[in-house]
Amino acid sequence: MEGAYERVVELAKRRGFFWQAYEIYGGVGGLYVMGPLGVSMKNKIVELWRSMFVRKHGFVEVDAPSLGPYRVFKASGHVDNFMDPVAECLRCGRKFRADHLLAESGVRAGEGAPVEELERLLNGNRVRCPECGASEWRVSRFLTMFETRIGPYSEDVGFLRPETAQGIFTEFRRIYEVTRERLPLGVAQIGRGFRNEISPRQAMIRLREFNMMELEFFMDPEAGCPYMDEVAGDVLPILTEEVAERGGEDVIEVSARDAVERGIVRNACLAYFMALSARFVESLGVPRSHQRFHGKPARERAHYSAQTFDHEVDVPGLGWLEVAGLAYRTDYDLRSHSEASGKDLSVSVRLPEPELVRRTRWRVSSMEELRRAAGDRWKDVMRIISSSEDPAREIAALGLRMEDLPLVREEIVEKVNVRRFYPHVVEPSYGIERLMVASLSWAYGMREGRVILSLPPRVAPVQVAVFPLVSRDGLDDVARRIASELSRSFDVMYDDDGSIGRRYARADEIGVPFAVTVDYETLSDGTVTIRHRDTWEQERVGEGELARRLAELLGVGGPARSPARSGPRSR
Repeated sequence: MEGAYERVVELAKRRGFFWQAYEIYGGVGGLYVMGPLGVSMKNKIVELWRSMFVRKHGFVEVDAPSLGPYRVFKASGHVDNFMDPVAECLRCGRKFRADHLLAESGVRAGEGAPVEELERLLNGNRVRCPECGASEWRVSRFLTMFETRIGPYSEDVGFLRPETAQGIFTEFRRIYEVTRERLPLGVAQIGRGFRNEISPRQAMIRLREFNMMELEFFMDPEAGCPYMDEVAGDVLPILTEEVAERGGEDVIEVSARDAVERGIVRNACLAYFMALSARFVESLGVPRSHQRFHGKPARERAHYSAQTFDHEVDVPGLGWLEVAGLAYRTDYDLRSHSEASGKDLSVSVRLPEPELVRRTRWRVSSMEELRRAAGDRWKDVMRIISSSEDPAREIAALGLRMEDLPLVREEIVEKVNVRRFYPHVVEPSYGIERLMVASLSWAYGMREGRVILSLPPRVAPVQVAVFPLVSRDGLDDVARRIASELSRSFDVMYDDDGSIGRRYARADEIGVPFAVTVDYETLSDGTVTIRHRDTWEQERVGEGELARRLAELLGVGGPARSPARSGPRSR
């Protein structure tokens, strides 16, 4: 960590955006505290995301537990797949993330590389241990979920969630019912995620506890995307899976509609959310020209994904940083939880015209023989054959064999009016801390030797600063009254400590877009000065017009862009 990014982290710590947790005990890697300004900025980012991804579409939001039982994460595939490669130094025993060690030594190994390949690359390239300098390694897989026990019994294993998504999938049936059983259905969840990172680093970039915003968009795979027309012409900068597989960096620019028609993006709703994501990240102050969608080759994708694009931004002093993942999860999650729980999570839609469908039906030839063969599991057998065309696996799970039961298979033709299926899912998932880092880094600049944090007004932690020119002659009383009145509509900071120049500098450094100054002219004609952070220009308005003018400048009620920068600035 050096240069521009290091300056941003130092500013964040000094001014109260974020800092390492448990500093008095030497700190703990991967755990950070959001300070007062950080909490305010985080909440602004969340509200902007809600407005663009949830409220705009009439989607819903839930809040599920952070702790879940073993069987949930076994069914989801996380127990078997949510692992990172850990390299252990054979001399000192210290452990590091294997692919990170290779990357820092200039050796490329893609995500998902087998442990045998990583071990060969580490030892073959004589990569040195950062602690002792040795170059002999053993690589293994490390489960990156935090394991715990639920209750007093050691066998009741649970995990802290590594993502918020499973709390939506396991509750899908209930959510679907209370939202009147309609598709498409968007379900959002905002909350904490937990990952037991092997070697967390780079401040807020790789954390063991972090804040997430996720949306699970459930849809009929045979229906089109109802939102595509809105973004059809939006240009997506895409690093395709094929180029990424070869280690290339060449990005193509293609419209959202063309990306789908050319097969670059395999699902129209995935393309829609990619375009929306680009708009959202731009609203945080990251130019479109410094964003890209990194297609993940098959072996680098999560186990549930048919296609994934990492939304990356070019962070000054840091390079390309993933701030979101957009995945087409197909019906993997609902189907997996249905099979593991025995609860049907499929849905039905009415067909425009009835269709003739050939299917297999099972019936019991003798209830007396079934009770004798299945014992007290006969009711389970009845439930299975009534709901499954291929019940052998589920019956075997009961400890029974199909051939030992009095079951008769029949082939029938039925006229059906509905089609049953598991909804497919597109998921945009965001790390809030990473979004903050990207926004702060792009906002950071210098002018005449002073730091200017040009945050977009919609995410600035403090929107308005109110200063008396001097803290006497009644100016401070008027300024306090104005600050109190403005605080009903805006996030306001009052400051009367030090010279007016120092107060302007402090406000600029934490990104306050506008400062209101009460001076002697205020006492005579009731006007105040509004100072613009990015241009240092000033305008006078009457007290009665102040709130309206600030609302106009801040873009309250609609998306706002940061005022255009002027004057010499450098990063």
